[in-house]
Amino acid sequence: MKSMKTVAVAIIAIVVIVAVGLYLTGSVGTSNGDLNGQDVQLAAAASLKNVYDEKLIPMFEEKYPGVKVTPTYASSGDLQKQIENGLKADVFMSAGNKQMDALINESYVDNDSNVKFLENKLVLIVSADSNVNVSSFEDLKNVNGTIAIGDPESVPAGQYANESLHNLGIWDDVESKLSLGTDVTAVLNQVAQGSADCGLVYTTDAKSSDEVKVICEAPEDSLKDIVYPVAPIKDSEHADAANKFMEFLQTPEAQSVFEDYGFTIHE
Repeated sequence: MKSMKTVAVAIIAIVVIVAVGLYLTGSVGTSNGDLNGQDVQLAAAASLKNVYDEKLIPMFEEKYPGVKVTPTYASSGDLQKQIENGLKADVFMSAGNKQMDALINESYVDNDSNVKFLENKLVLIVSADSNVNVSSFEDLKNVNGTIAIGDPESVPAGQYANESLHNLGIWDDVESKLSLGTDVTAVLNQVAQGSADCGLVYTTDAKSSDEVKVICEAPEDSLKDIVYPVAPIKDSEHADAANKFMEFLQTPEAQSVFEDYGFTIHE
């Protein structure tokens, strides 16, 4: 009987040693052992390119070795259409609720996983060496040249610009002067390069360039909050890695980076 107990104890000891070894080598039970080789396909609004490429993607890949993040940047409306047409995205981050809500209604995204995550501001910009005489959104009606905004059909920044200009009662005065960009980065470049006299972009985009300067923010009563939602795609081929990426975005470290780039964390 004593020998049987000894054998049993030895077997248990061996099982424990093997389990600990597997745990330490990442074969079972670790945070990234099952994620190795997974590729998180990130579909993100163009205004998020700098913060992701420069900081957050390298941070995530360092934290989870073996996991790669492949981003696709475009206007939120274009990304919505791409997802509807078969883009193999794992995580979608929009610059507006409209595009995310559409994907929720079409069952591409589960509403319970949708996180209203960041906030941004709409600002009026001119080139750094501009002498255009504007000091407010209302002054846009007196601009003789071109005003760049995102295309309201597909670009949230353009939709916010449309909303603000309508609420201020100056849309009819500026409509003929508008140059419509394919995304907010295109608008920024038009102003920076001088092909537009001024433009309406997010504060985060303006902060990313020394070639433009901010004149003012959109009046608060002309615009609702600019909210960036983020969510995993329901039929993601890499759901575990996508969920880890979602968790990472909401860590204090990641949130601090977003704030460094001019975003505000949505309460």
